[in-house]
Amino acid sequence: MMNDTYLYPYSSAEARDRNELPLWRESHKANIACRNAIEDAIRQSFDGMHLDKDCITPVLEEYGYKRTTWVLANTLHELKWDGRFGHGNKQWAEKIYIPIDLNHNSDFVVRSHPAVLDGFVGLYRKAVQALDLFGAEHCVGDRAEQDFTGKVLVLSPEALREQYWGQDYQLLYARSGFGCAPHSSGRAVFATCLSDGETARWNREDFIGVLDDKFLPDWAREKLEEMMTQEQTDAPSMGGMKMK
Repeated sequence: MMNDTYLYPYSSAEARDRNELPLWRESHKANIACRNAIEDAIRQSFDGMHLDKDCITPVLEEYGYKRTTWVLANTLHELKWDGRFGHGNKQWAEKIYIPIDLNHNSDFVVRSHPAVLDGFVGLYRKAVQALDLFGAEHCVGDRAEQDFTGKVLVLSPEALREQYWGQDYQLLYARSGFGCAPHSSGRAVFATCLSDGETARWNREDFIGVLDDKFLPDWAREKLEEMMTQEQTDAPSMGGMKMK
């Protein structure tokens, strides 16, 4: 059964300032429980020579990708001095922001042997890659300077519940909102999901960037063309002529 405790993204000090300590405490307990689950999975799946490639499955089923990422990245941050972790895994962890919490981050450091844990991190990263999600490498231009209006955007998986992690739910067509403008104080972006046609409000920071057209899947291109055709059909007319 999935542990659906909210993954609190701030430190205990920030939680105190925000009057959110109960949220932090529950999330911290879940982080420790996830650490324990990882240690158990490694203990049960390592035969002294090899780590069973399926050992990641029960951890993901109970704690999901987001919390597992949080615990593993925090562990590599705390043990960055340890040369038994591979360079690729260290680079992966460095890209993940974990708030500094000197009195608590060590509480959920995985205590398995670093060389074996390094293999577990590798298996986890392969599991994420298998989801075939869109990322920054699929985007074009400078996100900080782009106007999102009328463009196909890539929604960050972090903005979605994990059951919706997939390319189908990551591609949205930006329609309006102050957040579309790069230097606006507004954050709202109203965008339509290409897979189901639903329009919703998002924040500018929820998007990784503008999708490079060469990565637009055929199904999404067809949906976009249908959407554009429908909008032209529905456009107001004057004197029998479509207004441009």
